[in-house]
Amino acid sequence: MQRHPLRLAVAIAIGFGSALLAVGPSWAQAFPNKPIRFFVPFPAGGSTDAVARAMQPALEKILGQSVVVENRAGAGGMLGVDMIAKAAPDGYTIGIAGAGALGVNIGERVSRPYDPIKDLALISRAAASPFILVATPALKANTLSDVIKLAKAEPNRISIGHGGNGTAMQLAALTFVTMADVKINLVPYRGTAPAVTDTIAGHVQLGIADPPPSMGAISEGKLKAIAVTSKRRFSVFPDVPTFEELGLKDYDITGWFGIAAPAATPREIVTKLNAAVVAALKDPEVARRIRLVGMEPTPTTPEEFSAFLDSEIKKAAKLQVPGDKAN
Repeated sequence: MQRHPLRLAVAIAIGFGSALLAVGPSWAQAFPNKPIRFFVPFPAGGSTDAVARAMQPALEKILGQSVVVENRAGAGGMLGVDMIAKAAPDGYTIGIAGAGALGVNIGERVSRPYDPIKDLALISRAAASPFILVATPALKANTLSDVIKLAKAEPNRISIGHGGNGTAMQLAALTFVTMADVKINLVPYRGTAPAVTDTIAGHVQLGIADPPPSMGAISEGKLKAIAVTSKRRFSVFPDVPTFEELGLKDYDITGWFGIAAPAATPREIVTKLNAAVVAALKDPEVARRIRLVGMEPTPTTPEEFSAFLDSEIKKAAKLQVPGDKAN
């Protein structure tokens, strides 16, 4: 018996659709079946890179695939996050980034080539740490009071290097100069490591540093630790006071990092990635390596990360940013 062409076409379409429905879940269940790219949007040597590389071996073991860490620095972390946002949403491209690149748009000044809310699928927070206000040894200021007096006596003579426009490090520097009511130049760098290098060399007198690139230099006397940005003292340098202790009431800026994928990544894959990330961060060896560079693991659900990010965006939006001097 000969079938009508239209009925045959409909039957084929229905059969094809059913096949897709059957394949979809199994495809998600098979994830991952090839290496995963793990973007770090800052240079090697900084906090973001340290967290990613501490997690890498555990993620490979948990997921059963290679996890390739790639440093893509630039634009305060936005270059690397833009690559994540525009990647294929199949779970094989993820990345770690800090507050600025993930949406904390300070004073609504920084323009991004992506929408961090619409273009990213949040997976989990990763780690958090305070920043440290450091000074070159040549600076004739050993305390925060000394720095403020010097800045008031000679406005715009002192400069603070930070990890890039739109980063939490810029937020820390800006909050300091605003609360202290001083005129100090803010100098953005392509990450904290080069900012620390220039502070050691005296090209800038002060720096807002995260722990990995600065702890060794502080211990060796190549940098002076002036104050820490968190509410509580930093366990690695318990003798260094907080900004709040030194008179800047309610000063509390903590650096944090989170992991994200492209927005259209299937929920099943986001759930698998979240489970892997949380398990990695709870692994004793990973936690030890993260704490070794002055940070604390902070695993969350995607929903908890989203709520946290929303609160951080609202907090930062209240600040107005003066013009930075590009380095």
